[in-house]
Amino acid sequence: MASGSGSKNDFRRKWDKEEYEQLAQKRLTEEREKKDGKPAVPVKRELLRHRDYKVDLESKLGKTIVITKTTPQAEMGGYYCNVCDCVVKDSINFLDHINGKKHQRNLGMSMRVERSSLDQVKKRFEINKKKLEEKQKEYDFEERMKELREEEEKAKAYKKEKQKEKKRKAEEDLNFEEDDEMAAVMGFSGFGSSKKGH
Repeated sequence: MASGSGSKNDFRRKWDKEEYEQLAQKRLTEEREKKDGKPAVPVKRELLRHRDYKVDLESKLGKTIVITKTTPQAEMGGYYCNVCDCVVKDSINFLDHINGKKHQRNLGMSMRVERSSLDQVKKRFEINKKKLEEKQKEYDFEERMKELREEEEKAKAYKKEKQKEKKRKAEEDLNFEEDDEMAAVMGFSGFGSSKKGH
C-alpha cells in the first residue's frame, strides 16, 4: 500500500498505483456481474427525439390556488412532472428539468441525437421553405389600395360619430343652462334642489 519515503525530509505517503488499479478493476467486474453470474447487459436507450406535445406553462399563470396539508403533490404550487414525480417551482426550472438528463432517462431516452443524412437535411429545408411561402400573403397593388380605402372610410365614420356625440352633449348642456335661467326668472333657484342659486 504505502511505501516508505525515499528521503528523510519527504513525509508524504507514496501509494502503490498498480495495486489500487487492480482493486478498482476487480470491483468493477464484481459490479458488472449479477447474482446469476452473468455479466450485466448495458441498457439500450432510444435516441433523443423531438417532443410531440406542447409544454403547458401558461395554464396556471395568474391563478390563485389554496394549498392545504392534504393537497396532492400534483396540485401543489409549481409545475408537476408526472414522469419523475417531482414538483418544480418555476417555469424556467421546469423547462430545464424536462430537457435534462434525469427526465430523459426516465422516459427511456439517451441524450444522443440521431445523425441526419444530407438528403434528410435537404428535405427539411424544402418543407420549411414551403411553409414560409404559404405564410407569406402576397398583396397585389389593387387589393392593397382597396384595403387602405376601407380603413380610411372606417376612420372617417368614427370621427363623424365622435363629432355628433360632442354636438349632442353641447346641446344637452345648453338646454340645462336655459332651464336654470327660466327657473331663476320664475323665482325658483332650481328644480328639486334645496340649495339657493343666489
